[in-house]
Amino acid sequence: MAASPALKDLPKVASDLKNQLEGFKSDSMKHAETDVKNILPSAEDVAAEKTQKALLQGVEDFDTKKLKHTETQEKNPLPDKEVVLQEKQHLNLLEGVEQFDKATMKHTETQEKNPLPDPEAIEAEKEQRKLINGIETFDTSKLKHTETIEKNPLPTKEALAQKD
Repeated sequence: MAASPALKDLPKVASDLKNQLEGFKSDSMKHAETDVKNILPSAEDVAAEKTQKALLQGVEDFDTKKLKHTETQEKNPLPDKEVVLQEKQHLNLLEGVEQFDKATMKHTETQEKNPLPDPEAIEAEKEQRKLINGIETFDTSKLKHTETIEKNPLPTKEALAQKD
């Protein structure tokens, strides 16, 4: 440990400056706001930096000898030569279709083998569907109750047996 310097070795201060320093009163000073130019990081910033540093250190210190060997399985392999040739042939075919000269074609008349029905047939089918839909969706709860009275009853089994 270094020894303190001797009094004779200390620098000399002028007596008038010494008197001013000793007679200084801090009450006569003006108040000034401190403007911090170098702001220290917050606790969250320090914690985030420590976490990042620990993660990087973990990656750097990772022992690859602990890893197991595995075989890579390609789920979407690149096409082989045959597939590439087929695609080229397909592109050539498309190119031939796109550059086909329509002027060399002969004119033909189209014959309809299965013509659409005429408007009257379509209208008749719509009416039939409305009728069927009306029957299927009929609300029987709107009907009034009636009593059936037989005016011409059928003969019973006994009456039919007596006639034979």
